[in-house]
Amino acid sequence: MRLEYFQMIDKVLELDLEARTLRTANTVPDESPIFEGHFPGHPLLPGVLLFEIMAQSCGMLLLRLHNYDRMAFLASVDKGKLRTFVTPGQIIEVFARMEHDGSGYARLKAEGRVEGKLVCNADITLKTMPFPAPELRGYLLSTAERIAMPMGDAAGNEAAGEARSGNLTHV
Repeated sequence: MRLEYFQMIDKVLELDLEARTLRTANTVPDESPIFEGHFPGHPLLPGVLLFEIMAQSCGMLLLRLHNYDRMAFLASVDKGKLRTFVTPGQIIEVFARMEHDGSGYARLKAEGRVEGKLVCNADITLKTMPFPAPELRGYLLSTAERIAMPMGDAAGNEAAGEARSGNLTHV
């Protein structure tokens, strides 16, 4: 996780295109300037960043389902809950599931867990629209490669050589 660059997703663990789900792994860095003020002697990942991790996981799922032909922008976080503290060095696994996609908006559910324990959850709404700049699409495609997002088309046709079981892809 690169907090300074708002690159919250480290790796895609699982993608199921048929079920429209994604699971990501996100390691909280041991050190970051953000912990200097949040809080001295008791560093905690700010709750707003937990929501950002869930939103980015949802956004990457939506981008993948749309084959990176539309951009996803955070529109709302509803029913958000922060259930416990997350500290440096912990790994947050986020599970995102598409609930509805249409009329330029997508509704997803997300939850974050540390060692199997629920630490946060929310309903996330994303606005979809054409990419406002071609460089942004290229950046997100390189991000998808960096986090090991299985590629192919949204119908489940994976690139040759990628592990798959039906539409379920484990990374």
